[in-house]
Amino acid sequence: MEPEIIIRPYNEGYQSKVTALILQIQRFEFGIDITLNDQPDLLNIGHFYQSKRGNFWCAINPYDEIVGTIALIDVENRMGVIRKMFVRQDCRGKEKNVAGDLLDALENWAHKKQFSTLYLGTIDKLKAAQRFYIKNDYKLIDPSLLPASFPRMPVDNLFFVKTLPTRFGGDQGLLR
Repeated sequence: MEPEIIIRPYNEGYQSKVTALILQIQRFEFGIDITLNDQPDLLNIGHFYQSKRGNFWCAINPYDEIVGTIALIDVENRMGVIRKMFVRQDCRGKEKNVAGDLLDALENWAHKKQFSTLYLGTIDKLKAAQRFYIKNDYKLIDPSLLPASFPRMPVDNLFFVKTLPTRFGGDQGLLR
């Protein structure tokens, strides 16, 4: 049986483990020429992501290792931007579902915080990431249709959007 992975909101004690995971995947696995200094958000995750209605989550294995991350930036007008979706190579795939669990945590939070639309940017060479987002009902969007408040990363060249179901109060659930 696989050891259980727990999804938790970020806390400052995770700082070095989070940055190590993200830089390892960006630089060595995907060959993206980016440093920690190019990502000031990673130097102050709490302030950058855990403000307004945003948040940052970590997937943690039983050995207290960070094996995945995902973040949500609140860009106003009930819109959010997904960032920092990274899963350690040995924790990827449908069987482990770490990426799915991270995305579920983010989308559940977004529903509770009444976000209406989620956006994200990625890189065209990350084919598995694109398939994952499409499988989870994210649609490719022309960059000209991104909201003005969308914080663009220089390396991103593909963009996705998902409209979240509208909720009404009480037990009425989701509209389809």
